[in-house]
Amino acid sequence: MTGRSLSEDERRDWLRLSMSENVGPATFRTLMKRYGSAGEALRAIPELAHQGGLGRSPKLYGTEAAQRDLDRAAALGARFVAMPEPDYPPLLRQTDGAPPLLCIKGDASLLTKSAVGIVGARNASAIGRKFARQLASEIGGEGHVIVSGLARGIDTAAHEASLDTGTIAVMAGGIDVVYPPENHALHAAIGERGVVLSEMTLGTAPSEKLFPRRNRVISGIARALIVVEAAVRSGSLITARYAGEQGREVFAVPGSPLDPRCEGANKLIRDGATILMSPRDVIETLANERGHRQMNFFEPSDPMLEDRSLDDGERSRFMELLSPTPIDTDDLIRESGLDPGAVTALLLELSLAGKIVRLANGAVSLA
Repeated sequence: MTGRSLSEDERRDWLRLSMSENVGPATFRTLMKRYGSAGEALRAIPELAHQGGLGRSPKLYGTEAAQRDLDRAAALGARFVAMPEPDYPPLLRQTDGAPPLLCIKGDASLLTKSAVGIVGARNASAIGRKFARQLASEIGGEGHVIVSGLARGIDTAAHEASLDTGTIAVMAGGIDVVYPPENHALHAAIGERGVVLSEMTLGTAPSEKLFPRRNRVISGIARALIVVEAAVRSGSLITARYAGEQGREVFAVPGSPLDPRCEGANKLIRDGATILMSPRDVIETLANERGHRQMNFFEPSDPMLEDRSLDDGERSRFMELLSPTPIDTDDLIRESGLDPGAVTALLLELSLAGKIVRLANGAVSLA
C-alpha cells in the first residue's frame, strides 16, 4: 500500500480513526491489517471495544470534526499526509510507533531526503550553539536535511543554520501553535522554506506528554541523531533513546564534566554513542551506510489476525498474565499457550476498551 495517494474520503477516515479513543499507532496498524480500510475499522470498533470490556460506546472522532481539521489545514496552506503516501518520510514509516498521519506545511520534497537530527539543551552555551550551527551548515551543505524540534537553544541554532539547505521542524502541538513564542519568525520561515510538521491536529497546545511523541518523530525521520549539550534528565536523551531503538546512529558531542549541560551527552558516549568531533564524522558515516529495508505495515488479511472465539476461562487466564509492568507480546503468546492470532485479536479488543497500554516496541501493560 505504500506509494499510493489516498482519496479525500479515505483521508478523512484515516484522520477519524487515528483520533478516536484508545487508537494509538500500534492499534491503528492492527486495525488496518485486519480490516483493510479505516472506514471498515471504524465500523468494527464498537463491537471490539465491547468484547474487550468497555461498558459504554467508544468515542469515535466525528466526520464533521475531521473535515474541519482538513479544511483548517488547507486554509493555512498545510495538509495531512498518510503513511502509505509518497510524501510521508520513508524512514519514519519503518518505525513501530510511526504516526498514521502527519500535518505538514512547506516543501514536502524535503521529507524524502536524507536527514540528520540535531538536538540539545534549551539553555545551551554560546559555544554549544556555535558548534550546532557549524554542524547544521556543513552537514546540510552535503545534501542532508536537518531535523529538530524548534526548541530554544541548540534546536533553534540548528534550524537557523540550515534554512538555506533544508530544515524540518517537528512540533509537539499543532503546526499553528508556535512554541516557544519567540521563535515565531523562525517558525514562519521554516514553513515557507523548509517543513513544519506534527502528528497533532491544528490548535493542539504542546503539553508535557506530547514532547516525547514529538521526539520519536524527530529520530524516526533522521538517519542519524546528534546530541549537543544535554542534561542527564532531558528530552534530548529521550530522543537519543528512541534513535537507538529505531536503529539510528547516535552521535554525542563531548563537553566539560564540570558543566551540567554536558553531563547527558558525556553519558551517551560512555554508554556507546559515537563521539563527534567534527561534521565530517557524521558525513563520512552516512556515506558508508547501507540502505534500509522497505516494509509494508498495512497488508490486509494478515494470518496473525484470523478470528478465533475464546471462552471465558481463556480470557480470564490471559488477563492474569498482564500487569502494570510491560511485557513483550511474544512472551504473552508463550506463557498463555494461545495461538498468535487469538492473542493479537484479544490485545486489539483490550486496547480499544482502554484496558491495556500498547507501547511502540510491541510490549503491553495494564492501563
